[in-house]
Amino acid sequence: MSRAGLRRGSYDTTAEVFEIGSSPELGVVPEQMYASVIRPDRYGAPIDAFRTELVDVPEIPPGFVLVAVMAAGINYNNAWAAMGEPLDVVAARQKNGEKEDFHIGGSEGSGIVWAVGEGTRSVQVGDHVLMVGARWDETAQDIRFGRDPMMSDSQKTWGYELNFGSFAQFALVAEFQCLPKPESLSWEESACFLLTAATAYRQLTRWTPNRVVPGSVVLVWGGAGGLGSMACQLVEMHGGRAVAVVSGPDKADYCLSNGAVGVIDRSEFRHWGRQPDPGTVEAAQWATEVRRFGRAIWDVLGERRSPDIVFEHPGADTLPTSIYVCETGGMVVLCGATSGFIGTLDLRVLWMRQKRLQGSHFANLSDCRAVTELAGMGKLNPRLGRVYSFDEVGRAHQDMVDGSQSHGNSAVSVGAGPAAAMNSTRQDSER
Repeated sequence: MSRAGLRRGSYDTTAEVFEIGSSPELGVVPEQMYASVIRPDRYGAPIDAFRTELVDVPEIPPGFVLVAVMAAGINYNNAWAAMGEPLDVVAARQKNGEKEDFHIGGSEGSGIVWAVGEGTRSVQVGDHVLMVGARWDETAQDIRFGRDPMMSDSQKTWGYELNFGSFAQFALVAEFQCLPKPESLSWEESACFLLTAATAYRQLTRWTPNRVVPGSVVLVWGGAGGLGSMACQLVEMHGGRAVAVVSGPDKADYCLSNGAVGVIDRSEFRHWGRQPDPGTVEAAQWATEVRRFGRAIWDVLGERRSPDIVFEHPGADTLPTSIYVCETGGMVVLCGATSGFIGTLDLRVLWMRQKRLQGSHFANLSDCRAVTELAGMGKLNPRLGRVYSFDEVGRAHQDMVDGSQSHGNSAVSVGAGPAAAMNSTRQDSER
């Protein structure tokens, strides 16, 4: 089937490539686009793995839409994609029959619906949208039987496991991945928060009975980062008390202004990493440090109270501590492992104190809509930090790997500019 045949209506697909920050007439789709591309022969440090290239604009299957990307969010999954570990995303897709020998990442973003495939109903050309970072098969049997789509066997991460993410002039998404963009937010603000906010929302509210409620104490690792900055706000919003853990004293004021009741500087402790074997000198030293860390939580709270929920994502370096300091009957809820995938824990603490170790992965549409509404109402601040240029996609991910990124969430400007403003005005006039 021809490219034009995969789009509803009549679209000009003979337009020449246009430059970053500009765009053709609404609905005109060029044959090629600029994209920040990862190829297997460049796997390694993100600063070297990403490169701006010209690639073909993808065809639009039925039920899918092509979005002109205005801005894209930065998340750790494409640091892993750049390194080729723990998954070679290109090889994995080719094994499943896909032909592309490159990866276009980006698992969230904002933009304008530019063209639509056959059968789309909920969006139309010209709509301003946010893009949800997960995709599943809505006809999958487990979903039809009532399973949460995020637990479906068909669920995959768009812009990581799936190609044609937001680090390009055009992104390809399923129709249901598009949410209305809050009018109160800029393109960059809209692009940067959905993945971290919805992930945090699910971690804190999904796992009954261990949900944040008024009075809950929540230990938030990485309190000044993207996930942490969303978690601290959400904890406060639900009447809980967030204790933020940071990597240096310079991040304390940021966390306190973002909803945390107190801050702990983890650089003052020396017990990170694998929990030592019982009975060793190292184990005794670890126990002394982890108890001191627990007392630091009490000092912040002004009472001998342990966290009802531990908001985990560093993984290997912090998991033993998280399990130890969590309240009896409490939950350690984990959505990532940026410090390493192999964690250790003392199982006696887990079962004797009846604690829960819960995995949590991104969010379903209900979670995504909830945080989008909160941001649109001004209740949840996207906490936009640095905005990178399109040619700095690799730099943005390298900063994340090196821990030198700005506080909060980062974004990349793609099409946001005079052309975006022009199209925004056109859309408003057509309402």
